[in-house]
Amino acid sequence: MIRRIDSAPGLAPAIGPYSQAVVANGFVFTTGQVPFHADGTAPAAFEDQVRVCIENLRSVLETAGSGLDLVVKVNAYLTAPEQRDPFNRIYAEYFGDAKPARTTVCVDIWDIPFEIECVAVVREEA
Repeated sequence: MIRRIDSAPGLAPAIGPYSQAVVANGFVFTTGQVPFHADGTAPAAFEDQVRVCIENLRSVLETAGSGLDLVVKVNAYLTAPEQRDPFNRIYAEYFGDAKPARTTVCVDIWDIPFEIECVAVVREEA
């Protein structure tokens, strides 16, 4: 069975023909999350943008029945090499010792400073 999450609480709706997450075979596959609040605004400081982005990711995961503690793979798309160190610092605050597998690349992506997507395990029902 496949379940699609079209809109997680507190996030802006998808701007294209895609789901914010898809749950299939015990996994959650998220769409890339960007550092914007639901109203389209973003904090000025890069470190705060990283926090907003990961909180958006958390919201999608929790809506799908998972959480940051169940993430197994992260893909991060930074847009400038100097983002790496502050990104890693904030990322570690959220993922700590869990250390999911991760790929990080530096690319040019439209008018956003970076994007994060992940794969997580769905939380088992108690």
